[in-house]
Amino acid sequence: MISVTEARDLLFGLAARLPSEEVPLAQAAGRVLAAPVTAKRDQPPFSASSMDGYAVKSAEVELHAMFKVIGETAAGHGFSGRCGAGQAVRIFTGAPMPEGADFVVIQEDVSRTGDLITITSDPGPKSNVRPLGVDFTEGTTVAAPRLLRPEDIALLAAMNVARVPVVRKPVVALMSTGDELVMPGDTPGPDQIIASNTFGLQALLQAHGADCRVLPIARDTLSSLRMGFELAAGADLVITIGGASVGDHDLVGEVAAGLGMDRAFYKVRMRPGKPLMAGRLGDAAMVGLPGNPVSAMVCGYIFILPMIRAMLGLGAEAPAQMTATLAADIGKNGPREHYMRASVENGQLTVAGDQDSSLLSILAQSNALLVRAPDDPPRTAGEDVRYVPI
Repeated sequence: MISVTEARDLLFGLAARLPSEEVPLAQAAGRVLAAPVTAKRDQPPFSASSMDGYAVKSAEVELHAMFKVIGETAAGHGFSGRCGAGQAVRIFTGAPMPEGADFVVIQEDVSRTGDLITITSDPGPKSNVRPLGVDFTEGTTVAAPRLLRPEDIALLAAMNVARVPVVRKPVVALMSTGDELVMPGDTPGPDQIIASNTFGLQALLQAHGADCRVLPIARDTLSSLRMGFELAAGADLVITIGGASVGDHDLVGEVAAGLGMDRAFYKVRMRPGKPLMAGRLGDAAMVGLPGNPVSAMVCGYIFILPMIRAMLGLGAEAPAQMTATLAADIGKNGPREHYMRASVENGQLTVAGDQDSSLLSILAQSNALLVRAPDDPPRTAGEDVRYVPI
């Protein structure tokens, strides 16, 4: 068996960064920017008012000063003339500043009678003008790689970027295996259960940028598994769930080897998730996950999500860990790195009482995986411990 770190490094070796593609701006949210993009204009493209009021010359601004209103400027409708001495232009938020003016007296600080205004309150030193290019200028660059948030999309739109270079989404084929499985909504036989891992992993991976294909359940026969691998053709990553151990009915490794898989490793010194297998199958990376529901999901967080991030060009890094205070004593850990289901609230981490790898209900109630090193000694309440948020 190899360590978790060794397994993850080998998996990163299988997870080559994917090529880029261009998509319309409206489809770029949540994608990874593949190359730098630059602004095609200044923002704002002119000096603009940040308030409703009157545009005047700053040198003439003082309490009780009077001005003659000679026109109006609004957003999308500038004033074509020039603001001279003793003159003012009615202006609205976002409107271009008229030539000759460099100060906006807000409307609350003036009184108006006909075409004459008088400054009736101290306007203060703030000009209420947004200078040309104060947000960004033409040629300003947004660096890549970058996971594009809604705020980034707004910025790219303002930069007049209509099409965005993004990393192609990794195509992941998910194949559950086992005679005991049926799909949700089907009627299970007396010795069957519902396939759950496929759908949990699909939700997890799609939420982090993958394009998942759920394949039909492969039965415990060589022909059914071969058919499953054929259906996975074209995927960047093939994930099998179950059948990767050494039992009489665990045939995934045998079939994959027969199809030419170059195996990188088998078995990891961790709990849950020990019977993990990985390698390269043609142009695709292949990972064989254990069949226990919690084991498969934990491996999804610890191994598969980092692979997806690497394929998207976001770096080859282990899942981020955080620190919390242990709420109650826990005993000594065994010889494998242990990822224990736990809940973190107000900085306090409480370990779930039952860590059996078949209990999805416990996983669904958890928001953290407590990380324990091999042979970690007993820990007492109040100690700081490390965990992976889930």
